[in-house]
Amino acid sequence: MSVSPAPSLQLAEYLEKLPGTTFRKLYQQPSTAFAIFRRMLPHLAKTFVMRILYSPKPILLSDLDDWVKPSHKRQKDQALSILRVLHIVSITAPSKERPQEMQLTTNFKLSLRLALSGGGTHNSFGVPSTLQIPPEIDIAFLDRYARKKWEDILHFVVSSVGYKSAGESSGPNKSVKELLVAGRLVDRKASGSVGITQAGFTFLLQEANAQVWTLLLLWLEAMEVNKMAGLEATDMLSFLFVLASMELGRAYDTNALTEQRKNMLPSLVDFGLIYIPNHKRSMFFPTRLATTLTSSSNSLRSISDGVAAATAAALQPGQSGAPGGSVTAANTEQRGSVIIETNYRIYAYTQSTLQIAVLALFTKLAMRFPDMVAGRISRQSIRQAIQFGITAEQIISYLSAHAH
Repeated sequence: MSVSPAPSLQLAEYLEKLPGTTFRKLYQQPSTAFAIFRRMLPHLAKTFVMRILYSPKPILLSDLDDWVKPSHKRQKDQALSILRVLHIVSITAPSKERPQEMQLTTNFKLSLRLALSGGGTHNSFGVPSTLQIPPEIDIAFLDRYARKKWEDILHFVVSSVGYKSAGESSGPNKSVKELLVAGRLVDRKASGSVGITQAGFTFLLQEANAQVWTLLLLWLEAMEVNKMAGLEATDMLSFLFVLASMELGRAYDTNALTEQRKNMLPSLVDFGLIYIPNHKRSMFFPTRLATTLTSSSNSLRSISDGVAAATAAALQPGQSGAPGGSVTAANTEQRGSVIIETNYRIYAYTQSTLQIAVLALFTKLAMRFPDMVAGRISRQSIRQAIQFGITAEQIISYLSAHAH
């Protein structure tokens, strides 16, 4: 498997590179049109779309000047630029004979109308299962499942320092490990072991939703390269938008999926985006990692919150892209948890094995207690971090964000 190293690649950047023919195919699905409208457009762009959604004919581009105050021309231009890049609107070329006109592209207009009105038999938002749901499968169960799956992936990224989780997990599936290596989030050494890269550490500084999209887009790119897999990137992306529109805690019918989408399920299970009961393979449950894929909080956090989002705090309920509680409370718990002495000794008050593993990337840990670890920053530990590709600025930013 070979993919280009693009750990910071996010959904908006990926979509901007797609040709118009791909967008026309994507917009055949109401779930895709609705997800992009709801989560990827600024408020002004949404206003433009809704104003012309049911217009029987194109509008004059100059009419937009009457809708927007002159002081907001910059926002208007940005909104138009986004709408054009995402192939949501088409604008005629400038001409002396006739003024420029704007209208919604056909597929987007029809699909968004269907999404808003609930019409059609497209099943674009999934087909709920009619089977009885096992009583043990509830939202709390799905959150624990997704958290475990995603933390296994993050642990693998930081496990190169030799710090292992106290749990019994064997880590993510082999295919996920290969994807992390192919995406240059970790490097495989001659000895067979793996080591984190600078891109991998940057990956840890992303909030959970951005981390998920980083991995998914690497997966899409890998499938484009590997034609033998039988998966087509456009349909894969379309199915991800379907998952994002599903309801957390509800079971969906596996048999209603196309053969290609059924083939996607094992990988989505490995990523923690869906759960399939062993005794009921004909149903699947989207987890919070899936239902928040098109969350509005899908960009990089500030470094101040980044590593906290990559640790146990990242997967708390109530936060976009995270299967677990209030991120505010989690960040409050993480901030101030590290004491740094002038002799470079560090004391971290945490029970998160993942946060401890992150500290071990640039600290020589000496002691561990039930709710605290102690160690020291040394020349050797910093040299080791630099060999991983971690920069001094990243270390300082992390310590500044968590210092007591």
